[in-house]
Amino acid sequence: MGPHPAVAAIRLAVRRALHDILNDVHSDVLDDHQNSGPAPDHTAARPPSPLVLVACSGGADSMALASALAFEARKLGIRAGGVTVDHGLQPGSDLRAQEVTLRLRELGLDPVESAAVTVGREGGPEAAARDARYAALDAAAERHGATAILLGHTRDDQAETVLLGLARGSGIRSLSGMAAVSGAGGRYRRPFLQLDRQTARKACMVQSLPVWDDPHNADPAYTRSRLRHEGLPALEKALGKGVVEALARTARLSRDDADALDAWARQAEASVRDAAGLLECAKLYALPPAVRRRILRRAAIEAGAPAGSLFARHIEEVDRLITGWRGQGAINLPGKVVAQRQGGRLVIRQG
Repeated sequence: MGPHPAVAAIRLAVRRALHDILNDVHSDVLDDHQNSGPAPDHTAARPPSPLVLVACSGGADSMALASALAFEARKLGIRAGGVTVDHGLQPGSDLRAQEVTLRLRELGLDPVESAAVTVGREGGPEAAARDARYAALDAAAERHGATAILLGHTRDDQAETVLLGLARGSGIRSLSGMAAVSGAGGRYRRPFLQLDRQTARKACMVQSLPVWDDPHNADPAYTRSRLRHEGLPALEKALGKGVVEALARTARLSRDDADALDAWARQAEASVRDAAGLLECAKLYALPPAVRRRILRRAAIEAGAPAGSLFARHIEEVDRLITGWRGQGAINLPGKVVAQRQGGRLVIRQG
């Protein structure tokens, strides 16, 4: 008899992600050999066994992911390790991190490590913790030479992310939620975006995997926690079942649209610059607003505006220099960047 359906589902999701990673590794190796000339023999062209890490908090989602990685990696000849991040936000967090590393080693993962971080305050507690966590994961990947890091975000997490973006009044990129592949060189992989949270928890239960429920996930002081325990249940009560699936589907459709608009903006940017590289207001005006604003955002970031601090309202103010020009003065942007209209040109630079 085969594994429990929940276990089979998580293993299949991880298997697909690992196959994608192997395909990417093989493509990179072939590209390297094509650029450097033919390999002297077949063994020289054989790619090394990649190392894939799992980011594991000890919760049900990441423990299910770790168990599936340990199982599937052996079959595919992939080295598998794990990292847990100690945010230091709760008493005894260091002991919890030690317990998680022990569980990962019991699954057969190697290397395994715990990374302690200091969480700042910029952007609020949730954003600061996320920034510290990803910085630690990036450092671990570099230290161990990992090809990829698997993250346990589920379809439920995706639905919450879409709603948070909607509440902020963000654009279509924010509504596209989390990408299945993200980070420099496609480092981060999210195999569970099509699986619900209950499937991961069930997989842990039937495998007798101990899990840790982070009390922050039930703390109403955190926006995502309130959304999870109050907002989404209220939506399902009002609209019926299927809200989570619909929001996740919205994320996929929005991502396709956002990718297409980003590509259009990259192609159009060269056509709206003059010989000196300055943006021409008349040519920008002729573009669709969604394309034009993407070009303006890219220009502001290139001038030194931090992407994380550049909001829709900033770009709308700069856009009015194109569409509602009434002789208004310069627009101040984050990072001490200034945008102003001069002689039919839009100049964006550090002031």
